[in-house]
Amino acid sequence: MMMESESRAGTAGDRPHSYLNRHLVRDLEELWSEVLKLAAVVETSLRSSVQALCSGKIELANEVKADEPTIDHWQVRIEQDCLRILALHQPVASDLRLVTSALKISYELERMGDLAAHIAKRARKLARRDEPVPLPPQMEYLGVEALGQVHDALDALTRGDTDIARQVIKGDREIDRRRQMILKDLKKSIRQDPGQVTIWLHLINIARNLERIADHATNLAETVVYVKEGTILRRDDPQPISEPS
Repeated sequence: MMMESESRAGTAGDRPHSYLNRHLVRDLEELWSEVLKLAAVVETSLRSSVQALCSGKIELANEVKADEPTIDHWQVRIEQDCLRILALHQPVASDLRLVTSALKISYELERMGDLAAHIAKRARKLARRDEPVPLPPQMEYLGVEALGQVHDALDALTRGDTDIARQVIKGDREIDRRRQMILKDLKKSIRQDPGQVTIWLHLINIARNLERIADHATNLAETVVYVKEGTILRRDDPQPISEPS
């Protein structure tokens, strides 16, 4: 009888409302703490990958590769926590928005971690060549700008600052223009020196990955606005969509 009684007492319908609220608040705080910790690890990994590319330091590229499984497992754990909160607490309104946003952000971070690993892999290949491979003049600028977008997006996430988030969204077009400039130069290099086509293709791929990192940073910034305001922004859509009240 004691086990049956304890079982009934453990059902959500029999618990006091304040009890449920208290535990939901605690679980949400723990969830977002994990999201922000993962964000810090991913930013470090991205920074190391760009440094490995620019400096040719293979040890930095190896560190990024070693971080990849940790980031993947961390993202899965956050996803599991989100699903547990949804099933256990059945949150609504702003609480539901927090959970679904944490789920989306963890995915964006995991993808950024993958892109860091891809850049590090190609940086390692370029560094191992007998002759050093000069980066296109704009490539390092693109790397710095992409990292700046990531840093600002994560700053907006940590602070809940929609002004910073909107600046990140606005800055995405400059990243796209920079990547187009690099692509134009690399296509010219392929025509002038087709014997080095493998190198040029590596660099084209790296430029694309840097642009995609900035795209994910923009997605994070859009999510910050959604969390704080309930407004769905899309960078190519001038009309924001407000969440139904």
